[in-house]
Amino acid sequence: MEITLNNGFKMPIVGLGVWRMEKEGVRDLIINAIKIGYRHFDCAADYKNEAEVGEVLTEAFKSGLVKREDLFITTKLWNSDHGHVIEACKDSLKKLQLDYLDLLLVHFPVATRHTGVGTTDSALGDDGVLDIDTTISLETTWHDMEKLVSMGLVRSIGISNYDVFLTRDCLAYSKIKPAVNQIETHPYFQRDSLVKFCQKHGICVTAHTPLGGATANAEWFGTVSCLDDPVLKDVAEKYKKTVAQIVLRWGMQRNTVVIPKTSKPERLEENFKVFDFELSKEDMEVIKSIDRKYRTNQPAKFWGIDLYA
Repeated sequence: MEITLNNGFKMPIVGLGVWRMEKEGVRDLIINAIKIGYRHFDCAADYKNEAEVGEVLTEAFKSGLVKREDLFITTKLWNSDHGHVIEACKDSLKKLQLDYLDLLLVHFPVATRHTGVGTTDSALGDDGVLDIDTTISLETTWHDMEKLVSMGLVRSIGISNYDVFLTRDCLAYSKIKPAVNQIETHPYFQRDSLVKFCQKHGICVTAHTPLGGATANAEWFGTVSCLDDPVLKDVAEKYKKTVAQIVLRWGMQRNTVVIPKTSKPERLEENFKVFDFELSKEDMEVIKSIDRKYRTNQPAKFWGIDLYA
């Protein structure tokens, strides 16, 4: 299944996120994912494993396992590179060993002190608070992103972690409309207003953290996961599926792209087995009822400032 973006390109509705994927495990996971059927990989300069991903992709192309044109590769512009968009994109392309990106996203709606292209540091001041660069507007960054399309380096451009009002502003100043807004959304953080706003204006929503972060976010941010919710467990029992499969299917039926992350081969296969069943309208409503407006991904923990405040 694919979603057609507002520029006509197609994006597979299920992808694999490579955040927190250990460098030594990247090869086996991506090769196995391609064999299972994944054709969409979500990367970012900040994940610090673009070079490892690039080596695997090159191997997969050279061996004939998959063709470049059959994959959808996303990466993201880091906060410290807003004033160096073209150089940062070329750096990511070099690491990924690609001639073009299918999608480049502005990772967060904030420019921070530049630390060197590709270094992707979270630049903190002496006070432990993020050093925000107040001389670079998001509009300036976006117009630099648009240049990448005309240069042929990127097919689609988009935004990430933008709320309704920042998304509205981007629509107002853009010559090329954002194709995607990648946000945290899952049953405990459904964000219907933002999802509906984006979709109404032709912006595809990609759900990062589509499973609510599970164990990883509990360790990093001290948050709880929706995967332990008794309501979801009951729905999973009804369909003879795992809770994760129910949650991913729910995301797909909202017309959002889902990019679950895992380092376990068995989970890799499980997360892709979501095309052979459909949740009823009643069960979609049941899941809608458990929204807690609960964000599990909290970069403020490391930045000393809450960008979502």
